[in-house]
This record gives sequence, C-alpha cells and structure tokens, in this order.
Amino acid sequence: MNEYAYLPRAFARPDRGRSAAMSEGADRVAGMARIAVIGAGMGAMAAAARLAVAGHRVAVYERGATHGGGVGRFERDGFAFDTGPGLLHLPAVYRDLFVKTGKEPLEQCVELRQVDPAGAHVFADGTAVTLPNASRAGVVSALDAAFGAGSGERWSDLVNRAREVWDATRRPLLEEPLRADRAALADDPYPALRRGWFQRGPAPLAKVARRELTDLRLAALLESQALAYGLDPRAAPASASVLTYLEQTFGSWYARGGMRTLADALHARCLARRVEFTFGAEARAVLAKDGRAAGIELADGTTVTADAVVAGVGPEQLARLLPPEAAAGSAPAPDGGGGGGAEAPLGRFSVLLALRGARPAEAPHRTVVHPADPDAEYAELFPTRPGRRRAAAPAPGPGVARAPTVTVSRPADPELVPDGDHEAVTLTAAARPHTAVDWTDAELAERTADRLVSAAEAAVPDLRGRLLWREIRTPYDAARETGVATGSVPVASLAGAGGRYLAPANPAQLPGLYRVGGWSHPGGGLAHAGMSGAMVAGLIVDGADWRGSQ
Repeated sequence: MNEYAYLPRAFARPDRGRSAAMSEGADRVAGMARIAVIGAGMGAMAAAARLAVAGHRVAVYERGATHGGGVGRFERDGFAFDTGPGLLHLPAVYRDLFVKTGKEPLEQCVELRQVDPAGAHVFADGTAVTLPNASRAGVVSALDAAFGAGSGERWSDLVNRAREVWDATRRPLLEEPLRADRAALADDPYPALRRGWFQRGPAPLAKVARRELTDLRLAALLESQALAYGLDPRAAPASASVLTYLEQTFGSWYARGGMRTLADALHARCLARRVEFTFGAEARAVLAKDGRAAGIELADGTTVTADAVVAGVGPEQLARLLPPEAAAGSAPAPDGGGGGGAEAPLGRFSVLLALRGARPAEAPHRTVVHPADPDAEYAELFPTRPGRRRAAAPAPGPGVARAPTVTVSRPADPELVPDGDHEAVTLTAAARPHTAVDWTDAELAERTADRLVSAAEAAVPDLRGRLLWREIRTPYDAARETGVATGSVPVASLAGAGGRYLAPANPAQLPGLYRVGGWSHPGGGLAHAGMSGAMVAGLIVDGADWRGSQ
C-alpha cells in the first residue's frame, strides 16, 4: 500500500473554520510572536521549523552540546553507529514537514530507502523466518513455510483486525491534538474484544496473540514488536497490534549514513528558516506572567522573554520547571508499560560492535533473536505485576533479562565502516530504567553485554572471532544525554486500558506552554515526534479551533 494513502491530514493543512473543545489551554498566539523552545529533539525541531515558516521568531535552548535528542550517533576508528532509532516508519510525516518548510524535499536532504527484507526472526528451537518488506502476500508465504500451513492466514487475519484499530484511532491519536474528553480512547478498539470473543472484558495483547495465532513462536513475533516499543505484552491492550500493522503496511525505511542524518537534515532546515539555537543552555524555570507562560530562565541566570514556550522534555523535567501552581496540575507520564502503577518506562541496552570482515550481502538489515521463554523476560523487565500498585522499592533482578530478546542491526551502509572489509553491528535489548537498576555498575554492564553477544551469535556466525572492539551503552548514557533521569524511552500511545497508555496532551496546564516530542501526545516513536511538532505548531498558529482534519 502507498504510504501516502495514510498521510495524516493534520500535516496537510490546518482546518481553521471549525470550533471544538480541545484540551484545556490551547490558545492562539497572534501576530509575529517570540517562541522559546526547550530542547532540540526531533519533535521540538519539527515544531520550530513550522513555527518559523509561519512568521514567528523561534529560539531553541538545548542543555546538551548537539541536536537530535535521542537520535544520536557514536563514532570511533572509522565506524559509526546510531544510538537511537535505527529505522523510520511512516516517512510521510517527515516528507510533509520538509515540503511545508522549504523548497528542497526530504529526498534531496536525506537518502531514504526501504529495508527489504523487513527483518528476520530466529527462535530458540532453531526455526527461522525472513519477512519481506510491505508485502502481505510475501509475509503469508514466509510464515507458512516456517511454521506450517495456515500460519500465514492466521497472521494475516490478525493484521486485518489491527487495521480496524488503525481506522478507529488514526484520527484521535495521530491526526488531531488530544481531546479533553478522552472517553473515546479509554476502550480497546480491537475488534475481537468488541465481538465478545473474550468474555471477561478486555484482554491484553499476549492473550489475544496466543489465542488467535495458536503457535507460541508466531505469538512471540507479534509480542516482540510491542516489546520493542517498551510495552509489556501481558498488560498492553490488544490495540498494540496496530504497531505491527503500521510496520507491515507502510514498511521500514533507513537513511544512508544512519538515522542521525535525518536529525542533521532537520537541524539544517531549522537554520535555513532562521531558527536560533543555543547549546549548553539548560532551562531552570518556565516564567509566568498574568497567568500564562512568558518565557524561560536558564541555569546561568539568563532570562528569555517569549509569547509562548514549547517544551520538548519529559514530564518530570517539565514539572520541575513550572511554577508551583502549574506543576500541581501537570499531566503524568504515559504508562510505564506494565499498566496500573509500573515503574518508569523501559530503556535500551545496546552493544556497538566493530567487526573485521565484510558484511555478507544476504544478511538481513535486522534480525530478532527470540528467547525460549518470553514470559520469563517479561517478568524480569516488568517486575511489578500488571494492575498492582508499585512496590515501595524497586524489585530485584537483572537490568536486562537473563535470556533477552535481542535485535541485531546490520545496515548495508558503506558510510558506517572504514572500508568494505569491516562491518558495524548494533545489538539492542529492552532494559529496566536507571532508577530501578544502577547502570553505572561497569561489571553489570559487561555481564549484560556478554549475554547479548551470546544471543546474537545465532544471527551472526563467528561473531566473537570477528570482534575488534565493542562499546556498551546503557540507560545511564541515555539519561546523561537526554536529561531524562530514568534513561527511559517514551512508549507509544494506545487506545484502551482506561486511557493509561495515552501521553499528556500538547497544551500544558499553564496557558501559552506546549509539550512536544515523544513524552507528549501522540507518544514515542520517530514518526510520532514529527506528528507532535505539527500539532503544537498548529495549536500555536491557529489556536483551539485547529482540528487538523475534517
């Protein structure tokens, strides 16, 4: 399917002629205004570029030394690695951003290509399957060959039901700012639940997957895609199946030179639109005057006046910046993945591997190595049982499961290696947040890295024999670089579970203050960050009347 078929209309044009009760605090900033942006993440830069094109004076203040937020890069000895997202889904979001903010389209700034095959999966019993990119028929054939006749049809039927989730939630979750009345998103729209297949109320993703797919390996394939977004499949609503639908329908895309090049291109576009950047400038407070945001105070005591403030930081960071009366009403973070009181969202543990020897031409860009017991991994990553109150102290256990799900990334990209006789490989696994595990413990990090390398040998033969060096990155590294104390990665927003998986609305409690990026509506993910930037720009330019689509 052409990915433009589902280009969110919110990014095509604002709908000025309608009035509806959107989230509290949405108000229009009239005329040429001064906009102060806290943070230079992807959502913040997306908003900044759009606001600059609309005629506003935009200044970005970033505590770190560079732009991009979680879309980072590590370089050593001619090798280069992405330290954030390795692939992009729904590139139409960024295509629209570049069309709306300049003459050069995205493809003139970043070389994007579809990853084909979309990925491979290796299971503990030796079963392996390689799935083509954005080909429903190809996926059905591959699954039948790997798991037996009928497997592909069962998978296809589930993805078709996930499309109904997409149709039901696309507009309120992705096309429009979050409504003040969230009742429509409280119930899980997964069709099997509405049709009474599960008699005791909404069932979580894992239960739905195992009942409908019957093969536990096939269910693990679906569950692993939710886990990659930081979700506990035992607690996440069945609507999380929409994440699989999006990837399979619109494909996976890679930027030559790594996904960091997308952040570089967006930064360059902001500069071309005369957005001002100040790095090493940490915000200490959001200033208020006459009951609305009036600027920011920096850590060095500098005061920046503004007509509106856009905050691309996490909820805890934002709460520390707000005046007491506004902080009291600050929205909580999205659910941590366990549902009903889990600890902070998961982070990522990565091992960056510099290998001697050329990358085999037939190697998939991405391979997921599955453990023998996924439930054991979920129990270790989400020690607070779904629906229970959070324990007074973090539960003991490893930072990464003893037998983890490991994603092996092997881009066919000559810009990431010193020459054709070397390969850059990244291993990634879900990890508990830095507030639950002391990720400054070097011995713990080394032991964890060894487990990932052992698992990855199922996907990369003679991995240890080819190793030149490795670099370990933990949630603590993410905490240092992004300012999010937990080192967590924001989870995707989902309908269901009583609204616990919805991110905070873009307009904050304090009028004139707006949240942007993965920690705000519509939640985590590279494409979602671009969506949040479009929504915030629309709210500032057109106010509460902006609905995004008809």
